[in-house]
Amino acid sequence: MFNTYHLPPNDWVNILFRLCLALISGAIIGLEREIRQKPAGLRTHMLVSFGAAIFTLIPMQINTSASLHEALSRVIQGIATGVGFLGAGEIVRESSQASHRLEIRGLTSAAAIWVSASLGIAAGCGLWQLNMIGTCLTFTILKFFKILENVHH
Repeated sequence: MFNTYHLPPNDWVNILFRLCLALISGAIIGLEREIRQKPAGLRTHMLVSFGAAIFTLIPMQINTSASLHEALSRVIQGIATGVGFLGAGEIVRESSQASHRLEIRGLTSAAAIWVSASLGIAAGCGLWQLNMIGTCLTFTILKFFKILENVHH
């Protein structure tokens, strides 16, 4: 199944398409975060998505054997874990002077970084439909569900 994702090293057009798709999806998510003046904005999300696509493409370029499935699985697991640490840096704990309680901020931004990585993985695997649908749904969640949260509060 995963052998269909193998790309010969000289397939520049396909590689370029996948990397550009990752950059575009990261840009869409990052631009929304940038407009909301979040610390992790346009460039961060683009780089996370782009990096995830590159890491995903590496085993496809060097591994032509039946073990591609396992190699790709390990890479994806590593990306998910590594980006989790990046997202943790986005979460800032503050102590409110008035309430003397801990406030956790940045969870949505951390989740957006994690999703940007998954969109990069999808782009790197050549799953452009999944990438596009995921990008649209993520943008919808970030943009329009904030309106519902504001109405609720």
